Amino acid sequence: MSVTELRTTITVTKAGLDEVRADMLVLGLYQDTRKLPEAFGALDKAANQAVSNFLQTGDFIGKCHETAVLYHSGKLGVKRILLVGLGEKKSFTPNTLRQAAGTACGVAVKLKTAKISLGLHTQVGSKIKPEMMGQALAEGIVTGGYSFKDYLKKKGDKVKELKSLSAVIVERKSSLALKLNAGRKVGVILAKAQNRARMIANKPGNEINPPTLAKTAQKMAREWGLKCKVFDDKQLALMKMNSILAVGSGSASKPRLIMLEHQGRKGSRKAVDVVLVGKAITFDSGGISIKPAQNMGAMKFDKSGGCNVLGIMTGLAELKLPLNVVGLIPAAENMPSHTSYRPGDIIQTYSGKTVEIDNTDAEGRLILCDALAYGAKLKPSVILDMATLTGACVVALGEHQAGLFTNNSSLRKKLEKASEISGEPIWALPCGEEYLEEMKSKVADLKNTGSRWGGACTAAAFLGSFVNEIAWAHFDVAGVADTEKDKPYQSCGGTGFVVRLVLEYLRGNNRQK
Repeated sequence: MSVTELRTTITVTKAGLDEVRADMLVLGLYQDTRKLPEAFGALDKAANQAVSNFLQTGDFIGKCHETAVLYHSGKLGVKRILLVGLGEKKSFTPNTLRQAAGTACGVAVKLKTAKISLGLHTQVGSKIKPEMMGQALAEGIVTGGYSFKDYLKKKGDKVKELKSLSAVIVERKSSLALKLNAGRKVGVILAKAQNRARMIANKPGNEINPPTLAKTAQKMAREWGLKCKVFDDKQLALMKMNSILAVGSGSASKPRLIMLEHQGRKGSRKAVDVVLVGKAITFDSGGISIKPAQNMGAMKFDKSGGCNVLGIMTGLAELKLPLNVVGLIPAAENMPSHTSYRPGDIIQTYSGKTVEIDNTDAEGRLILCDALAYGAKLKPSVILDMATLTGACVVALGEHQAGLFTNNSSLRKKLEKASEISGEPIWALPCGEEYLEEMKSKVADLKNTGSRWGGACTAAAFLGSFVNEIAWAHFDVAGVADTEKDKPYQSCGGTGFVVRLVLEYLRGNNRQK
C-alpha cells in the first residue's frame, strides 16, 4: 500500500438515516431540488429542519460535484450533514453515484472526518440495480481516497492528515442492504486494483525503470498468487525480440518483458482465454528524436498501460474469475545515447516482419508489436492492449475519453458495455487496411510512423497487423492516463483508466461461459 493511500473500511448497515451516528452523513440531491425529499423527513425533523431550511435558501443548486456542509442544533447523531449534487435526474448514471461518493470522500479528507455514513443512493430508486449502487459507492470511496504524496515531507505542520476512513452505507430495508453489500464487495476489489495501477504509474523514472518494474511485478505476483516470469535483455536477444531491445538500447537500464499468468481453472492447462498487453516505457525522452523539454517530466506516465495490466491481473486474482489470462508487459526506457537506435534503422521484429524507423519517439508501437506477436502465439480467444500511444488520439478526443480500435464488432460492443458500467468512456475509431497502407515502407515491410493525418488510426493499424486475425482491441489512453489537476472525486496524477473497464469486460466474459 502507498504511504499516502487512505485506509478505507466500507460496510453496509441496516438502519434509517435518522438513526445514524457518525462524524458526517452524506446525502445526494438532484439538481434544482427545492422540496425536501420524503426519504429525508425523519432525518430533517431530528436535525431541527436543517436540511429543509437550507434548501429554501436556494444556495444549493445540486449540480454534479457541488457540495454543502450543514451543521444542526437537533438531536441527530451526526455532527455534520454533507449534501452532494447529483445533477439532472434524467442524466443520472452509475458513474454519477461513483463520482458523488468520491467527492464525499474528498470532503471527508479535507475536514478530517474519520467516520462517514452514506445515504447517497436513497434518491436513485429502481433506476439502477442495488448491486450496481453498492459497487459504484465503494469504487468512488476507494478511488477518491488515493492521492500521490509519497515524497512530500511537511515541516512544522502539526495538523495530522486523515489516515483512515470508515464509510458506512445506510439502508433501512434488509433485502436491499444485502444486495448493496454484494456490490460493495466487488467495488472494493475493482477500485483497489485501479489504485494499485495509479501507485506505480505515479512513481518517477529514477525509481521505476524496467528492472525495478519487473521486481515490482514479481512482488505483486507473490502477494496475489499469480505466476510471473521475467525475460531480461539476454533472453530477449535469444528470442529475437529486437523491437523491445532497440527501444531500450540507449538506456543503462536494460529492457524486460514481464509475463503474468492467472490460471482461474484450477488443475487445468486449457487454452488461454485472454491476453492483456500493456506498454511500459518507464520514461520516454523520445530517444534521438528527442521531445521538447516542456512537460517532459510527465513522460513517467508512458508506463501507464503496463501499470494497468498489473492492476488488472491482481484484480482478477482477487475476484477469482475462472478464466486463464496472461498479462504481457514490455518494459523499456527510451533514452538518447551513443548506443540508441536511430532514424533510418531497419529492425526485424519478433514476428519476422521488418520495420523502418522514421522517428525514435514512435517507440510504443515497437515494444508492443513484439509482445502482441508473442501473445498471438499463445492462441487466446481475445487480445487486449492498452497504451499511452499517440498524441493524435489526444488531439482527436481530448482528455475525456480513450480511443478504442478493434478488428471485431462483437468485441467492440462488449467493451462499450463494460465502459458504460465502469464509467470510463471510450470512443471507437477506425483502423482498417487503408490506414495500414500508410504504414508501408519502401525499404521494409512497415515503418513506425505514417502521415500527419489520422496518427492514432495508423498506429493502431500497425499494431493490428501483429495479432494474426485474433479478436483484438487496442485502447489508446494517451489523453486519459494522467491528469494535471485535482478533480472533486479524484486526485491529480495517474488515473488507472480502463482498469475497471477491462475487469468489467472479463467479469461479463466469465458470465457468458
